[in-house]
Amino acid sequence: MPNSTRNRASTGNSAKNSEKKNSEKKNSDKKNSEKKTTVTPSPERRRELLSTAAEVFAAQGYNATTVRRIADEAGMLAGSLYYHFDSKESMVDEILSTFLNELWAGYDEVLAAGLGPRETVEALVTESFREIDRHRAAVAIYQKESQHLATQPRFRYLSESQGRFERAWLGVLERGVAEGVFRADLDIRLAYRFLRDTVWVAASWYRPGGLHSPEEIARQYLSMVLDGITPRGDTDTSRPDTRHDTTTVRPS
Repeated sequence: MPNSTRNRASTGNSAKNSEKKNSEKKNSDKKNSEKKTTVTPSPERRRELLSTAAEVFAAQGYNATTVRRIADEAGMLAGSLYYHFDSKESMVDEILSTFLNELWAGYDEVLAAGLGPRETVEALVTESFREIDRHRAAVAIYQKESQHLATQPRFRYLSESQGRFERAWLGVLERGVAEGVFRADLDIRLAYRFLRDTVWVAASWYRPGGLHSPEEIARQYLSMVLDGITPRGDTDTSRPDTRHDTTTVRPS
């Protein structure tokens, strides 16, 4: 075969081979793309996995929890969980940020409503219990882990949220004292800590779907708390109150 003929044949074969390789590469890319699509989690599946992770973090603590343990609880391989989240840090970040974003959406609505100090306290406590109902495990994680996690740049928002939370509550209590709604001798910082701890510790025992709704629990808490911070009546405290004295006086 003449050289020119062989060259043309060789060039034709190379072009065909190149076209075949390109076609195979496109098919391979298409298959890989289809595979990736199948492992992309739906929003519902993502929420399920985060809910499972939150329960494990709340029960075992962040440091003691492994991706393998979360995967076991979710009924999947640890490697499969990495298709959804790149690390346990990403999971706890999403759990906490989702909880705080919803909490502040509710708080901001209350604070912008122009309510009186007492009504604002009532609304904030009620909103807090609603958030415990929605995010009980996230609240438990926040209480146990926020101080440690906040030292990492990724979780700096935890400290910022805590400062914002404190300023909001102290502001309401200060306004209540200034307007005579709360006692003049009230230590607002102690009152704030009492309210904060009394409400959020409920996450340790509260379970959604229990005997009482979040709103009912809030009403019960408020009935016990507010009588302790509202102004006392003009009673003479120099003499003992004998209205409930059950001592029996024997006849002489």
